[in-house]
Order: sequence, then structure tokens, then C-alpha cells
Amino acid sequence: MARVKPHRATPSLDMTPMVDLAFLLVTFFMLTSTARTPDPLSVDMPSSVSDIKIPEKNIILISMASDGRVFFSLDGKYHRLELINQISERFNVQFTEEEKMRFALIESFGVPVAGLKNLLSYTADEMKDVAQQGIPVDSLNNELDDWIIFSRVVNPQARIAIKGDRNAPYPVVKRVISTIQDKNINRFNLITNLEEE
Repeated sequence: MARVKPHRATPSLDMTPMVDLAFLLVTFFMLTSTARTPDPLSVDMPSSVSDIKIPEKNIILISMASDGRVFFSLDGKYHRLELINQISERFNVQFTEEEKMRFALIESFGVPVAGLKNLLSYTADEMKDVAQQGIPVDSLNNELDDWIIFSRVVNPQARIAIKGDRNAPYPVVKRVISTIQDKNINRFNLITNLEEE
């Protein structure tokens, strides 16, 4: 008697659930991630052996360029939105709602308050090419003082960090630190690169 050959079917795998899962993960990461705008200032930081990390939230960042320009950053869109309202009242400069929203999206800036409206008139792509002159920190016009005060009012938990270029002029560094200490803030972080062994 002849043997009956069983019919072999090729196994099939339904990929639909796996594709759905992949798209759900992609969508999740797209919606939960935040896009960072590029810094208007590149800083060549000095190195040190300290490996203490600064917090990722509640941070006020003051950056200094090698040519002495000072830049300011406060994390949190809603904190920046409240900050621009405080600065608007202090300096009696009226910003439109669109300008306020643009300011809330800027990570870092370095212009006097008088030039802030002009900076906010640019789009995000154009802003990368704008030469920012820095926030005034001299003894007659120290706007950095006001930015620090109102940032601490808006976010009392904010910690201050200084990121200075290794070639930043010493008088500018001294004025920035003096401005911070004049507000009785004696604890702040200095951001450096980790020294290679």
C-alpha cells in the first residue's frame, strides 16, 4: 500500500501587531521628546576632575564667550513665558503675544532688553545667523542682574550654573560672579569638561 503524503503548508506569521507596536513606539517617542534649538554660542569649556553633574531641570545657565559676551538661559517654556512678562513690566517694553511665545521657545539669548524685540522678529532659522551682542553686565547697565532676580522669582527652585569659555576675559567672569553674589547667592555650579586621564 502506498503512503499518503501529508500536505505541507508554509507557515505564515502575521506581522500586523508588530508593525502596530513599532508605530506606537515611534509616535510615543515623537510626542514625548523635546526638540532643542541650537545654542547661539559655542563655548570651549575648561577641564576639571570634578564629576558632579548639574541638574537637568530648574537651571539658570549663564554662558560667557571668549570675546566677553554674556548669554542667558532659563529652562522651562512656561518659566520663560512668565519671565518675559516680568521683564516687560520692569523695563516698560511691550511684547506681543507672538513675541512672548517666540521667547518661550528660545533656549538661550544674548541681547540687551532694548534689542530683544528685534531678535524676536526673526524666525528660528534666521535667529541662528543673528550676531547677538551679549547681555550688558557693566556697572552702569547690569541687565544680567534683573534677569537673575526675575528668574528666581519665576522659579525659586532654580539653581545657577556658569558655563564660560576657557578664554573668557577675567573681568567679565568676575563681574558675572559678583552679580550673582550681590543677590546673596553663594552656591552656583561652574560647568567644565571632564579632564581626560
